[in-house]
Amino acid sequence: MLIALCPLPFTLNAFMHIVNRSATHDYSILVRFEAGIKLTGPEVKSVRGNRVSLAGSFVRIIGSEAYLVNAQIQPYTFARVIGYDPRRTRKLLVSKKEIISLKTKSDSEGLTLIPLTLYTHGNFIKLEVGVAKGKKQYDRRQELKQRAQKRELEHQFRGKVK
Repeated sequence: MLIALCPLPFTLNAFMHIVNRSATHDYSILVRFEAGIKLTGPEVKSVRGNRVSLAGSFVRIIGSEAYLVNAQIQPYTFARVIGYDPRRTRKLLVSKKEIISLKTKSDSEGLTLIPLTLYTHGNFIKLEVGVAKGKKQYDRRQELKQRAQKRELEHQFRGKVK
């Protein structure tokens, strides 16, 4: 019996998932939404190769368009890198209705727009953006205490509860 193997519709790293860990530590996320991102060809190859850093990046709304600022995409090794800026501002593909609601939230309530994860969705590269409020230092300490207490309770009752 002959079985034909059909190729996968995606690349081998179809489940590429880059997380901004400092975002959940420094901010409390209120709302999450998905946005497309406009990239050049070599940037797409670098993103699929997990050569991206979202640390210190943020989303800014200028006029009626959203932009990803300060995200670092390393240059693709097999492409020309003359004049390439790894931290250039990249346009986000978001509907006008979402942009208007985000702009009003960020302006009136003092919230910020933070990129949370960068992932592939089929052949597309998507960015998950969170509307966030900055945590104070005592909020972070309180969260660490709660995690430690929860871990300690789980450790105490590990083998005793069925």
